[in-house]
Amino acid sequence: MEKEQLNLTKSLAMYEEAQKLSPGGLMGIRRPYNFVSGEYPIFLNKGYKGHIIDVDGNDYIDMLCAYGPIILGYDEKEINEAVIKQMDSGFCFSLVQPIQNELQKRLVKLIPCAEMAILVKTGSDATLVATRIARGYTDKKKILRCGYHGWHDWCVETHGGVPDEISKLTIEFPYGDLHALEEALKNNKGDVAGIIITPVGHPTNQPVMAPPEGYLQGVRALADQYKAVLIFDEIRTGFRVAMGGAQERYGVTPDLATFGKAMANGYAISACVGKSEFMQVAEKKVFVSSTFFPNSLEMVAAMKCIDILEREKVIDDIWRRGENFLNKLTKIVGDSGIPALVSGIPPMPYLTFDKVDQYYGERRTCFYTEAIRRNLFIQPYHHWYIAYRHTNEDLDYALDTIEEALAITKKRYPVK
Repeated sequence: MEKEQLNLTKSLAMYEEAQKLSPGGLMGIRRPYNFVSGEYPIFLNKGYKGHIIDVDGNDYIDMLCAYGPIILGYDEKEINEAVIKQMDSGFCFSLVQPIQNELQKRLVKLIPCAEMAILVKTGSDATLVATRIARGYTDKKKILRCGYHGWHDWCVETHGGVPDEISKLTIEFPYGDLHALEEALKNNKGDVAGIIITPVGHPTNQPVMAPPEGYLQGVRALADQYKAVLIFDEIRTGFRVAMGGAQERYGVTPDLATFGKAMANGYAISACVGKSEFMQVAEKKVFVSSTFFPNSLEMVAAMKCIDILEREKVIDDIWRRGENFLNKLTKIVGDSGIPALVSGIPPMPYLTFDKVDQYYGERRTCFYTEAIRRNLFIQPYHHWYIAYRHTNEDLDYALDTIEEALAITKKRYPVK
């Protein structure tokens, strides 16, 4: 049974106002056209556990998790209390506070490639630091990339505002294809500073791929053969697929790695970590600095988040329940008769619609419209996440909603 559109009166009014105050009203992937325009909320009021509430009072099960930072849940009391306590000592100074050493030691202990760490704020900051170190270490210019690595000039292609001279220094290769990577290395032999790759592939609106057997090992071998610095972009996978990231789970150690998102359950912090041989380049040869990098509130949040992840065995729980979710999701989609593909790994499930005819886009829009009208917050062009505070009831409701939305989609757009 089809559902009526949610009341989004306040959200839409705020968005109209926002467009007069900021280009597009809001930035990037959060703009309404990346969801289903007119169906999704635009402004949120609060969050709790695995839910969000918009400004109109609609309550959703949130499986986008702020695009990944929410590994535990919203409004985590233990983390917030630790941050509030730190405020009494201050958090922004001309020099650093001791918590920096404590967190860096923690990262070195947990992450296989980490012998040293640089704490920054965003995922884009961390990948910029990593590629700058790679260039400084090798004295080479080109970066081979696979996946999304942020919004800085070095990794944004075919966009206004980025000079061609910079874009040409970054060369993209497809995930899972060692031959394509080797060809890129051969074609740019002697000028590749680094290879940066998301160890679990997640191209936009494409199936999320766990690494094929031997793939990451092959990437490691090619990096060694061509003397390129190997960087794992673990902004999404770090502290979600394992405490030490995908490199721990899949047994391949890069030279450098970037961590962020789930590191502090929503507080703005990230890190570039790696082997001392490479990281020490940042001491004298390359420049890394920001007024706000040393701020301690986020470091305290990260320490407390890691405490909880370890104490509660959060990642084991998410993987266990995620496997159950993926298995049930696969059966639901198979039984539905809708041409769609379930992909991803247990902490990061996804559903994409096969391009079997010209109506695949309409099927996608219909499915996500029915999902949001049933208060399930998932994104058409981005994989989903399972958080620790998602209850079993939340996940069961999500599966029931997906089943209903697929049934309506099939009725409206049958495959002929």
